[in-house]
Amino acid sequence: MLKKKKTLLALSLIPQILLVKWLSKYPELIEQYYSEGLYQTLSKLFRFVLGWLPFSFGDLVYGLGGLYMIWWFLKNRTRILKDFKHWLVDVFAAVSLIYFAFHLFWGMNYYRLPLHDNLNLNADYTTEQLVHVIEKLISVSNDLHLNLMENDTLKVDVPYDKNEVFNLIPKGYDNLKTVFPNLEYHPESTKQSLFSYPLTYMGFSGYLNPLTNESHVNGRIPMYKFPTTTSHEIAHQLGYAAENEANFIGFMAASNNDDIYIKYCGYTFGLRFCLNEIYNRDACLFEDLLADVNKGILKNYEESRKFWQAHENPFEPFFKLFYGNFLKANNQSKGMESYSYVVALLVNYLENEPL
Repeated sequence: MLKKKKTLLALSLIPQILLVKWLSKYPELIEQYYSEGLYQTLSKLFRFVLGWLPFSFGDLVYGLGGLYMIWWFLKNRTRILKDFKHWLVDVFAAVSLIYFAFHLFWGMNYYRLPLHDNLNLNADYTTEQLVHVIEKLISVSNDLHLNLMENDTLKVDVPYDKNEVFNLIPKGYDNLKTVFPNLEYHPESTKQSLFSYPLTYMGFSGYLNPLTNESHVNGRIPMYKFPTTTSHEIAHQLGYAAENEANFIGFMAASNNDDIYIKYCGYTFGLRFCLNEIYNRDACLFEDLLADVNKGILKNYEESRKFWQAHENPFEPFFKLFYGNFLKANNQSKGMESYSYVVALLVNYLENEPL
């Protein structure tokens, strides 16, 4: 009887995949009934149950799960060779359960309406529009920098510890409610990852556990990057699965924070995306615009670049390739390149907004 149930569970993976593919063709329904409906209830429930824990329950599950799989494989290695068919059934039964839980608890957000549709923004922009927004971001970033530092050549050091940043970031989300009424972030569940060390060598600043709805930040990244990474992961937690959308909302939350250090991190975060894009379009124009950026801001950028450069290793490209393929399998056709599409949201939203 148990074998029969496992077989049925394993075979259920096929109709699940077909159902997800079918539902993905109806983003309006997913937006209304899942992303703005069922998911909000499930997300708040998980954050209420697990948010108070001082450690990541999801990371603990990952760690223990990995150890269990190794133990199970060693224990059953002889049986696997003798009865490969039944072993395969066990594997696909487990995959079927994880696939179901992933899409129920978070994954269907990949198929919601694009954010630019919800905000009535264009998806395209001209170089002239991009330059206009960059000039606005440079002006604000320079002003914030000079309010924090004695002169324009000094980099900003965020004076908070990581828990203080976790407590400050939700205030930016509170300030966004007039623009994004559905961005209420309570209860909270943002934590440092127990796997920060391996995350660093994998090249990731943070991630959301889709099965426990805990957002995680790599505790080893420079403090300058900690506020925007936290804002980005909270955006995922609130149901914005696409990387470009999470970056945009993370920028909005940080730049709308009342704290000047968080605000500085937010504006320079958005500026860097836009500068990278203008470099791709016109290297000479990029150099002209870069000359207007305070040297201290460029030193913060350099601080981040040197951190990741110091942890480069031969395995990092494989982790990025795996994650890129994961994104492509979940309705982000550009894979890791989808991160750059945040510029379209930034330009079309900020072009006519006072900063």
